Amino acid sequence: MIAYIQGTLLSTREKSCIILTSSGLGYEVFLTSQGMSELPGRGVSVEFFISSVIREDSFDLYGFLTEEERTTFNVLLNTPKLGPKTALAILSIYSPDRLKTVIASEDERMLAQVPGIGIKSARRILIDLKDKLNFVAADQAAPKAPVYKGSVRQDVLAGLVSLGYTTGEITHIVEAVLENEPDLDVSAAIRAVLKKKAQE
Repeated sequence: MIAYIQGTLLSTREKSCIILTSSGLGYEVFLTSQGMSELPGRGVSVEFFISSVIREDSFDLYGFLTEEERTTFNVLLNTPKLGPKTALAILSIYSPDRLKTVIASEDERMLAQVPGIGIKSARRILIDLKDKLNFVAADQAAPKAPVYKGSVRQDVLAGLVSLGYTTGEITHIVEAVLENEPDLDVSAAIRAVLKKKAQE
């Protein structure tokens, strides 16, 4: 999984940006409102903590300014019927600390202020989240972590998805190829996966 990304800001959209990494691949990263507002100009280096949401037909990246935000996002994703877009909307309105206060006070009206969440949904979410955010450190700082290069595995997956494959049909092949030849670079690994795929 991609846990951290650093690269050059290539372009921005309404709720996301495209980051060009040193490997030459561009990743679309969905951000909170705060994250979007703090983006620098094009061509400037940016970095985010990343939560990868992989589905059968998609591989989406969600970026956060702090590790605490990412951890909270992942907790929200484990809440029944609460998808990544709604989780991101929650963190666009409430910081992790503020969200814990809302949950602890069982303030369903505050939670219902999030677009897409009604009173009934807010009540259910409050019940599901009670005691689940306690492990997220309240005083966790927002340091910039060391820069980690994107893993070959994730770059290979992203490259193959851009060619029209779904993560569901290629992930097992990518893992098998890299397990047998862990020193392959991205382009060589993609060629190996395509060759193996053609033999299926």
